[in-house]
This record gives sequence, structure tokens and C-alpha cells, in this order.
Amino acid sequence: MRITTTVKVTPAVITDAAVTKLDMATMVVAAVPATERFIPHFYESNQQYLKVIPMTRNELIKLLSIPEDSSEAEAMRREANNLSHKRFHDTSLLLGQIGVERHACPAACRFCSFSEDVFKDTRIDLDIPSVVEMSRAFCASGEVKALFLMCMHDFDASSLCKLVEAVRGVIPEKTEIVFNIGDCPESWWREFKAAGVSGAYHVLRLREGTDSQLNPADRKATIAAIRKTGLKWYYCCEPVGPEHTNEELADAILLGNEFGCFQHAAMARVNFPGSPLAQFGEISKRRLAQIVAAVALASADNPELGSIAVHEPDMLGLLSGANSVYAECGFNPRDLETRTEEGRGGSVARMTAMLTEADWRP
Repeated sequence: MRITTTVKVTPAVITDAAVTKLDMATMVVAAVPATERFIPHFYESNQQYLKVIPMTRNELIKLLSIPEDSSEAEAMRREANNLSHKRFHDTSLLLGQIGVERHACPAACRFCSFSEDVFKDTRIDLDIPSVVEMSRAFCASGEVKALFLMCMHDFDASSLCKLVEAVRGVIPEKTEIVFNIGDCPESWWREFKAAGVSGAYHVLRLREGTDSQLNPADRKATIAAIRKTGLKWYYCCEPVGPEHTNEELADAILLGNEFGCFQHAAMARVNFPGSPLAQFGEISKRRLAQIVAAVALASADNPELGSIAVHEPDMLGLLSGANSVYAECGFNPRDLETRTEEGRGGSVARMTAMLTEADWRP
């Protein structure tokens, strides 16, 4: 039986900005239980403003507990896909990332091939001219909406500002620059913003402080600094392995909405040769797609949300609520190739084709 809950609210309750981002002026919310599980549905209405019903932690855990190969999970993915197409107006977000360093990292993340505990290769740092040429080629088609520059946890702020200035001069004006770097204070983020940075990818990873040497409080402090600076905040539930509980996944997903992420996502852990976590295996494509769907459904009341990504790029994820993927070049902690564009990275052309096949427009 369908139980429909509509809540009248005044325009003062939902701000004009929220209406613009969510198109909430034409949405009605209904809670549809599927064997005691909660899935929010959105339908069009021209009658009144209506309020999104936030998903609780327990409801999200129930969604994540659905067997990944069940008809319920399929219905959940389908519902998330429909919701995302309405929310994002059938449009996609193609992103690119350049890994500019390859060396032992003191964060010692057990899921990363660059961890100082396992990385034994010679250090390689791309110089500015090399990154500039890679950026030029990466963004030449104009399809990449934001270019991510990825460094290790420890980095030199002044060198990054110089890199941003150089890259900014060769990529399209509409292409934003985003940092994927370690923890740092608000004052640094203000410097980065002044240099031309538009956003930051920063995550409290699953089992942070246990599977890494980083302090969870520091990760949250950096996220708060990014938000306070006014940069777009890119977030992800990652890196997911079979050992992670539904409770852990739910907490990671809800944190993104709590701080107001611009992009939410789900990413599966990739076990590299010699990985300390290889004993746990990897999750399936269906499980990843289910988590993507859970992200989409649980983020319905996040007014900041501009896209949902699946990583690594996957067609099933793009049919389950995701509308964004990343092409990659340079160095990649999930890839033993020194040029990930020749390995796991994926080209801009391939990512564009994947989005098109999944019925997402540029």
C-alpha cells in the first residue's frame, strides 16, 4: 500500500535558492515502504510548495541492507535513477583528475598504493610544464567541467598556487580547478581560492584513523574550512570494501549531507598487489550501484547537491542515480601504471560515451 505524505509549507520555509537547485516548486514527496524499508518518491505537482522528507539513519541502513541481487535492490536503483534525472534535469557532470605526484605518503592509508608502508618505487613529481601540457590536452574538447589536481597528504602550498596560475592560463575559462590534497587550515584555502581554485575534494574515509594514520577530527576540520571559505565541496562514501558495515556506510553518506556537499558519490576500494586489505576482497558492481542509489535517495534533502558520482566509472552506477564520472591521467593510487590514462584511468572520450549511453546529456 502506498502511503503518501504531503506537507504544505510557505515560500519562507524553502528558500528561493533551494527551489532553484532542487526544482522543489513542482515536487511532491511520498514515502513508499518496501517490506518495511523506506524509499522517497518524487512526483510533479503544480499546486503548492512541498517539503522533502529527510531520510533517517535507520531508514538508510535498511536500504543498504537490501540484498544487492534482489528485486527490491533493482527497484531501489531504478527509483534513484528516476530521481536523479528529475533533479539534475538529465544533465551530467564530466570531471577530470591529474595525479601530479607519485611517492611514499605519510598518511599511510592501507587502501592506497602510495602508502609509505608499501610504496618502494622511485619518487616522481611532475613539473609545472608537464602538468600544464596534460591539462591543456585533457580539457581541449571543452567537455571537462572541472579539473582536479591531486597531491599527497603533505604538500607545498606556494608551489600549488603557482601550478594553479599556470594551469588556469591554458584551460577553458568555464573549466573549474579543484584540489584533492591533504588537511590544511582555512587560511590556506583562502589563498587557494584567490589563486583560482573553485572547489576541493576532501573526505572522511571509511575507518579513518584505523586504516590510515590521519585524525578524523582533522579531516572534519578541513571540510569545515572548505565550506567556510565558500569553495565547492566534493565528497564521497569511500573506499568501500565488503568488510564495511551498513552502519558505517550510512554514517559516511549522511556526513556529506550534514556538511552540505556539492557532489556526493560512492567509490569501491580497488585492491592493488600487496594491499593489506586484499584479504577482504572487493565489492561487486551491483553492490556499488546499490550504494550509489542509497546516496541519491538519502541526499534528496541536501539543497547544495549538484551531482552524484560513481567511481570507478561504471554503467550500472550511471543507471542507479549517478550522473558524474571522472577521467584520469597522470598518477593514480589505484593503478600501478605510471600513466593511468593507459591503465585504469579512462579517457575523456570514453567517459563521454559512457554518460551518453546512460542517457545523460552534457
